[in-house]
Amino acid sequence: MAEVPSLISLCMKKVGKDIILGYDLSPAIYELPSELFDGLLMLLPPLALQKLQEEMPLGSWNGHESTNICFRNGRKRGSCENFNTAWKALFMLRWPDIVRKIQQVDWPAGVAKHESISDWQHMYWETHLQNCIDEAAEIAVLPSFDGCLGEIEIPDMIIKSIGYEGHKSHSTCDYSKLSCHCEQFGSYARCLRLQNILCIAETSHLLRKSQLQQLVLRWIKSNEQIDGLCQLLWQNNETLSSLEFIDCNLLSDSLNAICNSLCTKDTQTYRVQHFSITNTVLERNPASLPPGLVSFLSSGSLCSLKFSDNCLGKNFAKLVFNALLDASSSPFILNLSDNNITGWLFNFNQRSSTWPLSYFGMGKSLQSLRVLNLRGNNLCKDDADNLKHAFPYMPNLEILDLSDNPIEDDGIRSLIPFFVEASEKPSTLADLNLGDCDLSSSGVTQLLDVLSNLKNPLHSLSIAHNKLGSQAAGPLAKFLRTFIRVLNVEDIGLGSSGFLKLQEDIPEEVKLVSINISKNRGGLETANFLLKLISRAPELLVVNAAYNFMPVESLTVVHSSLKVGKGKLKRLDLRGNPRFCQSAHATLFAEFQHCGRPIVILPLSLAAEEPYDDDP
Repeated sequence: MAEVPSLISLCMKKVGKDIILGYDLSPAIYELPSELFDGLLMLLPPLALQKLQEEMPLGSWNGHESTNICFRNGRKRGSCENFNTAWKALFMLRWPDIVRKIQQVDWPAGVAKHESISDWQHMYWETHLQNCIDEAAEIAVLPSFDGCLGEIEIPDMIIKSIGYEGHKSHSTCDYSKLSCHCEQFGSYARCLRLQNILCIAETSHLLRKSQLQQLVLRWIKSNEQIDGLCQLLWQNNETLSSLEFIDCNLLSDSLNAICNSLCTKDTQTYRVQHFSITNTVLERNPASLPPGLVSFLSSGSLCSLKFSDNCLGKNFAKLVFNALLDASSSPFILNLSDNNITGWLFNFNQRSSTWPLSYFGMGKSLQSLRVLNLRGNNLCKDDADNLKHAFPYMPNLEILDLSDNPIEDDGIRSLIPFFVEASEKPSTLADLNLGDCDLSSSGVTQLLDVLSNLKNPLHSLSIAHNKLGSQAAGPLAKFLRTFIRVLNVEDIGLGSSGFLKLQEDIPEEVKLVSINISKNRGGLETANFLLKLISRAPELLVVNAAYNFMPVESLTVVHSSLKVGKGKLKRLDLRGNPRFCQSAHATLFAEFQHCGRPIVILPLSLAAEEPYDDDP
């Protein structure tokens, strides 16, 4: 039987409807006692809450916990914790899937993403407008569509979700049209995603109240779409700080026009700090870069640059690198991953050994480089040797990703002198990824020996997906004596004997926060290693032990290890072990939870997942 609503709740719902209809109830509402006022806020639909908050006079904040007064469109608007709480509740009710994503926790940092959201009203209307724009794109892309974007009708479900029931006679805005939502809520739009069909001149008019800061664009291919986009970029080039292209077709003329539109008219500077092009058709090996792109890259405004998965060749990478050399920038991220740029630093190797650094003007840009991602570029041992000559000019490099490149042991040996030099003085290098680099236990043993002697120890290391075998267990155990916090040794072929060796040589105290030992076929010895590790790693939060073919008797050992850990572990992944299943074994670990969620992640059932097969 449905719960009978109280008289107060019925009255409050009626008040919400009347506010939307335009009845002037504000003076009476603002005089309500705090308890009733706060209760009303939690029951108002979004449109009513918006109107009440916008029209609340400055003097009425007395007694209602005002924390800040700001201005919007020339009108005084209050913002207090009570309103923010109401907006947060509305957001979580309407978009539970998004809430689950933003509530994900970065375990090593221990911080939930939603904790950084301070203005839920802004978040609500920005997400609402994005929903409207996405719905409009679904209609505009149809071949039969031949009209104005602003006249596209928004689905009733979206309109009703903000509390509007279609009382057109009481409203100056037709909420059934996209143009109305852009007019009313466009000023909240800071971060938007636009499909190619929306990159036309009309979009700039619809979003004229927006001051975009982040823009993500998909499937842009035609000149007409480029022209429409450039108009939008020009309109927002004073505020835009992040621009991302995905699955586009951007040849030289298009890139030139885009970069020119990012240049501010009055000061001839660039405000964009983060520029990304992913999975996009570009000219693979041009003789030169478009002048607009060169001007943009060398402006010094960039904090991060990403050209990833674009099938680029070494010439493009070399030209981009050269354009960055004279730039004076703040801490910088360069991502050239998933291309094919083998040989891109060949000239650098030759010139750096002949002429001084100042000749190239490289003291500015390379010294500011903090992150270098070269994953999946078909780099070989010669490229590693060339990179060795560049490293001395990157004294502030913190993160280096060379994964998925066949540099082999010879490539690692070329880089070892750089690590040896780093061990003799304080080094900023914190995260190193050498996963899937065709390394053997011999090369990794040499590497770990050098890394163990760094004055500033690594924070994170990955040597995953290298066929190292059980011989790597001894050097790994020795490496655990350092202050390493995050270690990834997934699929390196440890086997039972490797885990047994790790148990024998593991130090008395381990500083790990997160470790991935999955896909190593460790069997029962995996569980025995966990028992020892957890007892000696008091700060350990995350363990991935999936796909290790652990027998069912391992579960009692795992249970004992969690007991030893005294509840500090936040996540233990045991999926892919075919003898385990949630329905049969979840009760064994029911007592181990974090924030109401199980710590131990088990397969849903014995047949829920395909068996792992690591045979080549």
